[in-house]
Formats: sequence, C-alpha cells, structure tokens
Amino acid sequence: QVQLVESGGGLAQAGGSLRLSCAVSGRTWSNYAMAWFRQAPGKEREFVAAISWRGASTYYRDSVKGRFTISRDNAKNTAYLQMNSLKPEDTAVYYCAAGPLNTVRVGGDRADKYNYWGQGTQVTVSS
Repeated sequence: QVQLVESGGGLAQAGGSLRLSCAVSGRTWSNYAMAWFRQAPGKEREFVAAISWRGASTYYRDSVKGRFTISRDNAKNTAYLQMNSLKPEDTAVYYCAAGPLNTVRVGGDRADKYNYWGQGTQVTVSS
C-alpha cells in the first residue's frame, strides 16, 4: 500500500511563503516522478508543478513560475513545494501525486499520468 502524506499547509498573508512536504511510504519510488496539483473551491483540479525521478527536469504552470519551486530528496522519500510571493489566488487544497513518468515535460501536467495521490493539505492566502 503506497501512501503519500502532505504537510505544511496553513494560512499565509499575501507575499508570504509556505513550504509543503509530501512523504512517500509503502514501496520504493524508484523512477517515479512527483507532482503537485491544487483545487480551489468550485474549480477543477489543476497542475502546479512536477519533478522527474532524479530531479533533473521540472515543469511548472505559468502562473507559479518564478514563485514556486519543486524539489525532492530521494533518500528521505520526500518531495517539497516551496511557495514564495503567495497570492490570494493560490488558495486551494494542494495534492501531491506520484507516477511512473519518464519525463515531466511531456504529460507531466496530466492528472491521469499519476497513480498515487495524497489526501491534500489546505493553503489559504489572505490579502
């Protein structure tokens, strides 16, 4: 049983920062890409960022480029999302996901490419 557990969400002011973590347990995650998605109230889930197995390749949605950074520590089976310069429109439930993608630059933004998901962590940004 693979488990992904997110942490680090909470309340931040606009312009502030939060760091999300996603701990993976239950199996080896060799060759698995990791990604973050988010879902705001009344909206569909959307892609945020993805990182390849060795971390050599990353991919971001345009609205978070330059503000968010995805990273991973394979020795700790953990992925991270550093979120800086937060905006109220970043408010959402953030989900981490893992999937057997060879590259995140093609298809890395598709939710159906990921077969393991966390339960989500709430991020609220006040103006």
